Amino acid sequence: MTASAYLNQLNQDYLAIHRRKEDYFWQTYMGISDDQAGATKAQTEWTHFLSQGSRIEELRQQIAAAENISDSEQREQTLQGLNGWLAMFQAHAIESLQAQQLKNELIEFEAELFSKKQQHVLTYTNEHGEAIEASLPVLSSTIRANNLESVRQSAHQSLLELEQWLLEQGFLPLVQKRNAFARAMGYANYFDYSVQKTEKMSSEALFTILDDFEQRTRQRHQESLSTLVAEQGEECLKGHNFVFSFAGDVMRDLDPYVPFSQSLRRWVESFGRLHINYSEAELTLDLLDRKGKYPNGFCHGPIPSFYHQGQWVAAKVNFTSNAKPDQIGSGYDGINTLFHEGGHAAHFANVKLNAPCFSQEFAPTSMAYAETQSMFCDSLLNDADWLKRYALDNKGNPVPDSVIQAMVNNRQPFKAYQERSILLVPYFERALYQLSDEQLTAEQVTALARETEQRILGLESSPRPLLAIPHLLSDESACAYQGYLLAHMAVYQTRAYFMEKFGYLTDNSQIGPLLAKHYWHKGNQVSHSESIQSLTGEGFNAKYLADVCNLSAEQAWQQELQKIAAMQSRQPSSPAPLNAKITIVDGEQVIASNAVSDEQMCQQFEDYIMQTYGC
Repeated sequence: MTASAYLNQLNQDYLAIHRRKEDYFWQTYMGISDDQAGATKAQTEWTHFLSQGSRIEELRQQIAAAENISDSEQREQTLQGLNGWLAMFQAHAIESLQAQQLKNELIEFEAELFSKKQQHVLTYTNEHGEAIEASLPVLSSTIRANNLESVRQSAHQSLLELEQWLLEQGFLPLVQKRNAFARAMGYANYFDYSVQKTEKMSSEALFTILDDFEQRTRQRHQESLSTLVAEQGEECLKGHNFVFSFAGDVMRDLDPYVPFSQSLRRWVESFGRLHINYSEAELTLDLLDRKGKYPNGFCHGPIPSFYHQGQWVAAKVNFTSNAKPDQIGSGYDGINTLFHEGGHAAHFANVKLNAPCFSQEFAPTSMAYAETQSMFCDSLLNDADWLKRYALDNKGNPVPDSVIQAMVNNRQPFKAYQERSILLVPYFERALYQLSDEQLTAEQVTALARETEQRILGLESSPRPLLAIPHLLSDESACAYQGYLLAHMAVYQTRAYFMEKFGYLTDNSQIGPLLAKHYWHKGNQVSHSESIQSLTGEGFNAKYLADVCNLSAEQAWQQELQKIAAMQSRQPSSPAPLNAKITIVDGEQVIASNAVSDEQMCQQFEDYIMQTYGC
């Protein structure tokens, strides 16, 4: 078999295995199917495919053969694809039988815990004293926005009880099994293994960055806590009160301007005016919360985008949010998740290389690189000019400046807190996986969680207790949460570049093509820092995020006023087509599509929300 034929066959073999795994993933995570056995088998098959250590030497031989291809273009293309696969197999290869067996056990154990958690019922007590069944997003929204302290406390207590349930049901053995696997792979613990795999750096190098950021934002964060206590008393620092103390009323005031029913239309219009193009991708969106559905938004691509022998293979991408349209705060949360996951989808639909290994969210794709794309898109929702154009009430009136200013005044003093809430997770996970098996008790892990929350956040308990974060349970996201903070650093570096170059972000038609050219087209062929260098002319730099965290509320508001003033001279253009086939589902039910037009899709969606939720 020639090197080119080998590449083509490898591409096709992977597509079949990857598609099967992703289809099971979607069905089980959406609560459409309870075939955990089938999902486990498909996941194991995919893992086995990528963990074949023998593929590494095989690929090296094929690369050597490809060097002798006489046609220069064919040689270049074949080497590009083969080297991409070599990087992917090097990131996943499991060469020892012991490590492979431990990985198999991990997949099965995690699937069992996932199934138990999916069936576990969470409740809180509402203002009428009724026990209400609720998902994690609903509990979080209640803690943030409900006016009654007793209701917020009940929702927060439900998360604390979830922590203990997980500790009793198998989280501790899961940590032990992950550490055993990591040691079999030659690492001290699973955290060290994961950081090397996802970000290609050591834990020590990672914490050089994280410790520096923690130090840069510590004083600003402590000042914000002291000011809040002076204004509202010590009670505001309780886990169920803290976020409401600075966000509850503002979110209530914003709510009429960001109804979830309009979120799909806002996404289509906003991304269209940015000229974000999905390159003929097929998108399936499941946006509404329901029992049995995974409680966190995500984006996965059953078919990665790539060129197969010169022919374009458009991506198939699924993404979700967990909106409950009749709950205060859910509309803005839902739009945020839609923009975030829609950013991921735009990225993975636009990798323009010649193998599917370049366009997927798993290693060697850096999590920080992947999250930069999504977080840049959702960052737009905080911009005053975006809010003035898209946050409209049912009569078409834009959100008042006073509401935006109140958002800034409430959010900016706690910008450092928001970023430290991400920082919290790697500090906890690193310490967790450094514990010996004997130290892994429910009492000690709970104490570690509370101690870490106190040290990083200055709170006895986080509004979102550490062990209630879904990422800690999932194999693909465990010990990878730091990627979000590294991504935020890159997002603010990217935003600063665009602001310097253009003076504005909202509806800037040059942004989509620039992101596609510098951040998306080459996929994981380039590193996170290299992609930033390509766009901005400088490597990864954390100072932009730290600078934003340290702005005063007045300084931040003056920046937003400038955005509003500049927007007055810009007339909105017609949105460009997203160039995607879009289907909106609620579980197995199709509720809207753009088979006829984007306008009809948005209207179908709005009608469904009104009929189902009355809002």
